[in-house]
Amino acid sequence: VIATLTVLGWMMVSSGFGEALALGIAVLVVACPCALGLATPMAVMVGTGRGAELGVLFKQADVFERVKKVDTVMFDKTGTLTSGAMEFRAFHTSIDQHRFLQLVASAENGVSHPIGMAIVNEADRREIELLPLTHLNNHPGLGVEAEVDFTRIWIGTSELMAKQDFTMPEIYPTVAASLEQTGSTVFFAGWYGEVKGLIAVGDRIRPESSRAVSALADLGIDAVMVTGDTYRVALSVAEAIGIDEVRAGVRPGEKADEVSTLQNAGLTVAFVGDGINDAPALTQADIGMAVGAGSDIAIESGDIVLANSNPVTVVTAVDLARRIHMTIKQNLGWAFVYNTAAIPLAVIGFLSPPIAAGAMALSSVSVVLNSLRLIRFGRGTENAR
Repeated sequence: VIATLTVLGWMMVSSGFGEALALGIAVLVVACPCALGLATPMAVMVGTGRGAELGVLFKQADVFERVKKVDTVMFDKTGTLTSGAMEFRAFHTSIDQHRFLQLVASAENGVSHPIGMAIVNEADRREIELLPLTHLNNHPGLGVEAEVDFTRIWIGTSELMAKQDFTMPEIYPTVAASLEQTGSTVFFAGWYGEVKGLIAVGDRIRPESSRAVSALADLGIDAVMVTGDTYRVALSVAEAIGIDEVRAGVRPGEKADEVSTLQNAGLTVAFVGDGINDAPALTQADIGMAVGAGSDIAIESGDIVLANSNPVTVVTAVDLARRIHMTIKQNLGWAFVYNTAAIPLAVIGFLSPPIAAGAMALSSVSVVLNSLRLIRFGRGTENAR
């Protein structure tokens, strides 16, 4: 329409149809929305490509807009802020030590869990022969029930012991509290109506965790830790990392509720996890970040997949997503300014068709070059990561 009006207008004031037609063509050329068409896909293509190089996979196109609003990142402790490789640390028992470890390790031998593996490995190190396991029942978030050598054994939290009405010797809670203050996770084992002993296992904190929390703070994002451990254990880990807010004693199925609580407080939450139990929380969160080394269900539930378990990759994902979003806005802004300025110039005759074509090409090239700046994202910090 503008091009037609331009031709008609210049026919009225110019010397001929040819000149008016040329100016109409110039209007058509500069009005081409090439730069607008390239603004978003070019930034997304370059940004996601760079993300793949850095171990970050963006699964959805709208994730960049949503990440920009994130002000809180909730980390699942085990396997994310810590290595996830449990190690046996200590045990206390009122019965024969060999017999205690033999029964507990035999019960845990049927459990596919890092804690159980740590206990079994300790028994193997001590050359303790394991006994046949004839029954196993898992109590999510509490512990396990097993039958070994005609003995029904319960291994788990103090809550599980209380539910079985087991007698708890007075010394055990004191010993457990002392071990938990060092960051160890404590489990009790009981049979025949009495708690027979306790076992402490530990999970090493990833050396990058404190750096990740500090970098998120620099981006204006608060870190929250959620764990099924007791508050004493959680606080020990959180203080070492630099996290102020801790949600402890959270059962696997309750993590999504913790995310929802933060959202109801007006926060925009990203959740980082790797296990099957993290899937509901990953789905509930505004942004779900699944660690690639984790379960398939967690990866499927996440909006962003992190190729490695380094928590600094979380910072990379947030920062890169924000840069991509900013680049898209810059591209759209430049394309809008170009069209807003160029069309009036073409209408009043300041642009001939060749100049209009050059300006249109320059606009598209500018968008491409601005997007290509994302290739340099993170250069110089990869070795540090």
